[in-house]
Amino acid sequence: MSTAEQAVRDDEADVLFKDMESARGLVLAVSGGPDSTALLVLAARWAKRLKRAPKLLAVTVDHGLRTEASREAAAVKRLAKKLGVAHRTLRWRGRKPATGLQEAARLARYRLLAEAAARAGYAHVLTAHTLDDQAETILFRLARGSGLIGLAGMAHATALPIAGEGAIFLVRPFLDVPKARLIATVRALGIAYSEDPSNRDPRFARTRLRSVMPELAREGLDARGLARFAARVRRAESAIEFAVAAAAAALAPGPWPERGPIAFATRQFADLPAEVGLRLLGRAIAHTGNEGPVELGKLEALYDALRQARSRLRRTLAGASVTLDAEHLTVERAPARRSGAQRDEKGSKGRRKGRFTK
Repeated sequence: MSTAEQAVRDDEADVLFKDMESARGLVLAVSGGPDSTALLVLAARWAKRLKRAPKLLAVTVDHGLRTEASREAAAVKRLAKKLGVAHRTLRWRGRKPATGLQEAARLARYRLLAEAAARAGYAHVLTAHTLDDQAETILFRLARGSGLIGLAGMAHATALPIAGEGAIFLVRPFLDVPKARLIATVRALGIAYSEDPSNRDPRFARTRLRSVMPELAREGLDARGLARFAARVRRAESAIEFAVAAAAAALAPGPWPERGPIAFATRQFADLPAEVGLRLLGRAIAHTGNEGPVELGKLEALYDALRQARSRLRRTLAGASVTLDAEHLTVERAPARRSGAQRDEKGSKGRRKGRFTK
């Protein structure tokens, strides 16, 4: 048996969970599959080895998409009870979208897990994402034209959005562990687990990407190599973000007004490296706009238009108004959209004046 297929040892688990020792309690996301079952078992065994361990709460999310889900949740509950871990089953209620189902289910799952942690008074949710999941995520984002932030892959820890005060952190202790090792762990202990058939459904992009992984590995692009690539991207990402912060401090020292205006000297902004200028523009738009996240493709198109402009230019994006003239690039909250009747009444007049419209 290769090292990649050996069960996770107790001393390895101690290292994987070490940063969690001082936590008040941990929510374990356990679906019943091999990876999350290994998370439940290894966390329970680790907690028993500590003199003062965090409380553990296993949470299973039933998305209401498969008839087997309730049976799988019941199996997780029985295993948790055997291990001395509290358990709750939460259900994703309401209508399900016709498209983007997996993404919607993922967001619902994180929301329910974060709410469970908040109710329990815990600050951490642990998931069983593996090295293989990291590789699939990178390929998935690469196929969809992600920028550097996306190609950095999943982080070991990140904040989960939740209403109210405080923060809930999503922690992935197994992100450097091959999936085969978690399967070997539960098999070595003789513990049963379930298999979600959607993981083999070719209608989903991740399933299709998963199927090409063996061929990529034969060409030298295995999960470990993709994770190494992501680590290098994260390193470059940190350097770029440092440069963006320095550029912001030099061109428009904060604090920035909520609605703007935020003004950058045109000549100085033009001299910034393209990636730094693009991100600085994106930050200003995200800060002043009110229409949600800034899409990378649209931001790139706007940035290119600004770089190529030879005269005054005004555009809107994500609820922000961006104006370029000889002296300044100004970003501020865009005026509220007019109703259709107002646009019909004023449209011709606006066009005669040469207005730039979205």
